[in-house]
Amino acid sequence: MRRNCAGLLLGLACTAAVAQLTPPDPDWKETEVPRPPALQTEGLIELDMERSALRWGIDPRTISIGEDRIVRYVVVATSGSGTVNAMYEGIRCNTGEVKLYARHTPGAGWTPAKEADWQPLHGNGRARHSLVIARSGACQGHGPNQSVEQIARDLRSPANSRFRNEYR
Repeated sequence: MRRNCAGLLLGLACTAAVAQLTPPDPDWKETEVPRPPALQTEGLIELDMERSALRWGIDPRTISIGEDRIVRYVVVATSGSGTVNAMYEGIRCNTGEVKLYARHTPGAGWTPAKEADWQPLHGNGRARHSLVIARSGACQGHGPNQSVEQIARDLRSPANSRFRNEYR
Protein backbone atom coordinates (compact mmCIF):
# COMPACT_ATOMS: atom_id res chain seq x y z
CA MET A 1 0.00 0.00 0.00
CA ARG A 2 2.82 2.42 0.82
CA ARG A 3 4.37 1.74 -2.58
CA ASN A 4 1.04 2.50 -4.31
CA CYS A 5 0.69 5.76 -2.37
CA ALA A 6 4.27 6.78 -3.13
CA GLY A 7 3.76 6.05 -6.83
CA LEU A 8 0.49 7.98 -6.82
CA LEU A 9 2.05 10.99 -5.14
CA LEU A 10 5.06 10.97 -7.44
CA GLY A 11 2.85 10.55 -10.50
CA LEU A 12 0.53 13.37 -9.44
CA ALA A 13 3.50 15.62 -8.71
CA CYS A 14 4.99 14.91 -12.15
CA THR A 15 1.64 15.47 -13.87
CA ALA A 16 1.15 18.74 -12.00
CA ALA A 17 4.70 19.90 -12.79
CA VAL A 18 4.29 19.23 -16.51
CA ALA A 19 0.88 20.93 -16.53
CA GLN A 20 2.30 24.00 -14.81
CA LEU A 21 4.92 24.29 -17.55
CA THR A 22 2.18 24.57 -20.16
CA PRO A 23 0.67 28.06 -19.99
CA PRO A 24 -3.03 28.48 -20.81
CA ASP A 25 -3.70 29.08 -24.49
CA PRO A 26 -4.38 32.83 -24.99
CA ASP A 27 -6.46 31.99 -28.08
CA TRP A 28 -8.66 29.46 -26.24
CA LYS A 29 -12.37 29.71 -26.94
CA GLU A 30 -15.16 27.68 -25.42
CA THR A 31 -17.02 25.54 -27.94
CA GLU A 32 -20.78 25.74 -28.29
CA VAL A 33 -22.23 24.11 -25.19
CA PRO A 34 -24.55 21.18 -25.84
CA ARG A 35 -28.07 21.39 -24.41
CA PRO A 36 -28.49 19.90 -20.94
CA PRO A 37 -29.10 16.15 -21.09
CA ALA A 38 -32.36 14.71 -19.80
CA LEU A 39 -32.35 14.52 -16.01
CA GLN A 40 -31.98 11.01 -14.61
CA THR A 41 -31.69 10.22 -10.93
CA GLU A 42 -30.97 6.50 -11.29
CA GLY A 43 -27.39 5.22 -11.34
CA LEU A 44 -25.75 8.35 -9.94
CA ILE A 45 -22.17 8.18 -8.72
CA GLU A 46 -22.32 9.41 -5.13
CA LEU A 47 -20.02 12.24 -4.11
CA ASP A 48 -18.43 12.34 -0.68
CA MET A 49 -19.63 15.75 0.49
CA GLU A 50 -18.70 16.12 4.14
CA ARG A 51 -20.88 18.40 6.25
CA SER A 52 -23.66 18.62 3.66
CA ALA A 53 -27.31 18.04 4.46
CA LEU A 54 -27.84 17.10 0.81
CA ARG A 55 -26.96 13.87 -0.99
CA TRP A 56 -24.91 14.63 -4.08
CA GLY A 57 -24.37 12.51 -7.17
CA ILE A 58 -23.12 12.86 -10.72
CA ASP A 59 -24.85 11.19 -13.66
CA PRO A 60 -22.07 9.21 -15.42
CA ARG A 61 -24.05 9.22 -18.71
CA THR A 62 -23.70 13.02 -18.86
CA ILE A 63 -19.92 13.28 -18.44
CA SER A 64 -18.14 14.62 -21.51
CA ILE A 65 -14.79 16.14 -22.40
CA GLY A 66 -15.20 18.76 -25.09
CA GLU A 67 -12.74 19.74 -27.80
CA ASP A 68 -12.22 22.84 -25.63
CA ARG A 69 -11.02 20.50 -22.81
CA ILE A 70 -14.00 21.37 -20.60
CA VAL A 71 -15.36 18.50 -18.52
CA ARG A 72 -19.17 18.83 -18.54
CA TYR A 73 -21.65 16.84 -16.44
CA VAL A 74 -24.96 16.91 -14.57
CA VAL A 75 -24.75 16.89 -10.79
CA VAL A 76 -27.82 16.10 -8.70
CA ALA A 77 -28.54 17.32 -5.16
CA THR A 78 -31.26 15.53 -3.19
CA SER A 79 -32.63 16.83 0.10
CA GLY A 80 -33.67 14.65 3.03
CA SER A 81 -37.30 15.15 2.01
CA GLY A 82 -36.55 13.86 -1.50
CA THR A 83 -36.55 17.17 -3.37
CA VAL A 84 -34.25 16.92 -6.38
CA ASN A 85 -32.35 19.80 -7.93
CA ALA A 86 -29.69 19.44 -10.60
CA MET A 87 -27.05 21.56 -12.28
CA TYR A 88 -25.43 21.28 -15.68
CA GLU A 89 -21.84 22.46 -15.21
CA GLY A 90 -18.43 22.56 -16.80
CA ILE A 91 -15.00 22.48 -15.20
CA ARG A 92 -11.99 24.09 -16.83
CA CYS A 93 -9.19 22.13 -15.16
CA ASN A 94 -6.25 24.20 -16.43
CA THR A 95 -7.59 27.39 -14.82
CA GLY A 96 -9.37 25.85 -11.81
CA GLU A 97 -12.75 27.28 -12.76
CA VAL A 98 -16.34 26.11 -12.98
CA LYS A 99 -19.29 27.39 -14.97
CA LEU A 100 -22.97 26.77 -14.32
CA TYR A 101 -24.83 26.41 -17.63
CA ALA A 102 -28.32 25.48 -16.40
CA ARG A 103 -30.35 24.48 -13.34
CA HIS A 104 -33.07 21.87 -13.14
CA THR A 105 -35.76 22.45 -10.57
CA PRO A 106 -38.92 20.45 -9.88
CA GLY A 107 -41.77 21.68 -12.05
CA ALA A 108 -39.61 24.05 -14.14
CA GLY A 109 -37.18 21.66 -15.82
CA TRP A 110 -33.91 23.05 -17.20
CA THR A 111 -33.47 26.82 -16.97
CA PRO A 112 -30.36 28.51 -18.43
CA ALA A 113 -28.14 30.12 -15.78
CA LYS A 114 -28.56 33.89 -15.63
CA GLU A 115 -24.88 34.57 -15.07
CA ALA A 116 -22.95 31.86 -16.88
CA ASP A 117 -19.48 33.14 -16.05
CA TRP A 118 -16.39 31.18 -15.07
CA GLN A 119 -15.99 31.14 -11.29
CA PRO A 120 -13.02 29.92 -9.22
CA LEU A 121 -13.27 26.41 -7.79
CA HIS A 122 -11.31 27.39 -4.68
CA GLY A 123 -12.83 29.72 -2.12
CA ASN A 124 -16.27 29.51 -3.72
CA GLY A 125 -18.73 28.04 -1.21
CA ARG A 126 -21.38 27.55 -3.89
CA ALA A 127 -18.97 25.45 -5.95
CA ARG A 128 -17.83 23.11 -3.18
CA HIS A 129 -19.39 20.11 -4.95
CA SER A 130 -17.61 21.13 -8.17
CA LEU A 131 -14.26 21.18 -6.38
CA VAL A 132 -14.97 17.66 -5.09
CA ILE A 133 -15.78 16.53 -8.65
CA ALA A 134 -12.59 18.12 -10.00
CA ARG A 135 -10.41 16.56 -7.30
CA SER A 136 -12.15 13.17 -7.37
CA GLY A 137 -11.70 12.40 -11.04
CA ALA A 138 -12.70 15.12 -13.53
CA CYS A 139 -9.28 16.76 -13.49
CA GLN A 140 -5.83 15.28 -13.40
CA GLY A 141 -3.27 17.91 -12.61
CA HIS A 142 -4.19 20.94 -14.69
CA GLY A 143 -6.00 19.04 -17.42
CA PRO A 144 -9.01 16.80 -17.85
CA ASN A 145 -8.63 13.17 -16.86
CA GLN A 146 -7.72 10.69 -19.64
CA SER A 147 -11.25 9.81 -20.76
CA VAL A 148 -14.90 9.95 -19.78
CA GLU A 149 -14.65 6.31 -18.72
CA GLN A 150 -11.63 7.05 -16.51
CA ILE A 151 -13.42 10.02 -14.91
CA ALA A 152 -16.37 7.77 -14.01
CA ARG A 153 -14.02 5.05 -12.67
CA ASP A 154 -12.10 7.52 -10.54
CA LEU A 155 -15.28 9.15 -9.20
CA ARG A 156 -16.47 5.68 -8.11
CA SER A 157 -13.12 4.68 -6.57
CA PRO A 158 -11.93 5.24 -3.02
CA ALA A 159 -9.58 8.22 -2.77
CA ASN A 160 -6.46 6.09 -2.26
CA SER A 161 -6.94 4.17 -5.53
CA ARG A 162 -7.82 6.96 -7.97
CA PHE A 163 -5.70 7.60 -11.05
CA ARG A 164 -3.80 4.32 -10.60
CA ASN A 165 -4.37 3.08 -14.17
CA GLU A 166 -2.36 6.02 -15.54
CA TYR A 167 0.97 4.80 -14.17
CA ARG A 168 0.93 1.12 -15.17
